[in-house]
This record gives sequence, C-alpha cells and structure tokens, in this order.
Amino acid sequence: MPTTGADAGPARPGPLLLVAAVALVDIDNRVLLARRPEGKAMAGLWEFPGGKVHQGETPEAALIRELKEELGIDVTESCLGAFTFASHAYEAFHLLMPLYLCRKWEGTLRPLEGQALKWVPPARLADYPMPPADVPLVAMLRDFL
Repeated sequence: MPTTGADAGPARPGPLLLVAAVALVDIDNRVLLARRPEGKAMAGLWEFPGGKVHQGETPEAALIRELKEELGIDVTESCLGAFTFASHAYEAFHLLMPLYLCRKWEGTLRPLEGQALKWVPPARLADYPMPPADVPLVAMLRDFL
C-alpha cells in the first residue's frame, strides 16, 4: 500500500550545500542586491552577494573571495559580522546559508559577472523577487536596519 503525507516519514534531504552571503550596507543604510544573470540557475532573481563555500574554506574566506571575484571589492574578515542564516530544502539539495553584514570595504563595486546591481532601502527589499531561501532574511534585515 503506498504511503502518503504523514505516513511517509521524514523527507530525505538532498546533499547539503553551504553558501555564504552578505548584506552590504552603504552609508545611507541601503542594502546591495545582485540580479542573477541569464544562464544561471534562478536567473532574474535578486539575491545577496556571495557564493559556495569550497572544501577547506571558511564562510568568511568564501565571502572575501566571492566579493573580490563578483564585485571587485576587498573585505577583511573583521568587517564581516555574522547576522543570521537560512536553511532551505530545494528539490535537489538542502541549502545552508549564513548571512553576514558588512558596512566597510575597499574599492569600487563593479558587476564583474554580468549581474545587475541595485542599492535598496530595507523597507523595499520585499519588492524584489528572490530565491526562496533568501525571502525570510528580508524581514529580519528590514527590522534590524
């Protein structure tokens, strides 16, 4: 007899994917969002900058590397403040994403991977379509900032 709903037991998560993200906050208290370019998964959605944490890499080191690669800016670990995290089950994997806050960096932001960039007031973050894992982070940022 097939099982359904509550009879099926706990869901089996896919592989765990660790991704680090950052809410870059400017002097006007706006948050930087990046739009995923065409050709990438979830293209067209807005997200917090960051990326996958490689084997043997800390989330902070991953962010420092990703911000240099994606935006051309230099960030030091001491300027990354752990804020919260997202844990979200996508169909093919389970995402664990620590979100950091950063108000200080060196260099000029440039979209080095073809992504659109937008500085957004915290109260307007919910106006931008985002990946499901990012959505709960918006209210937390809005309330904090």
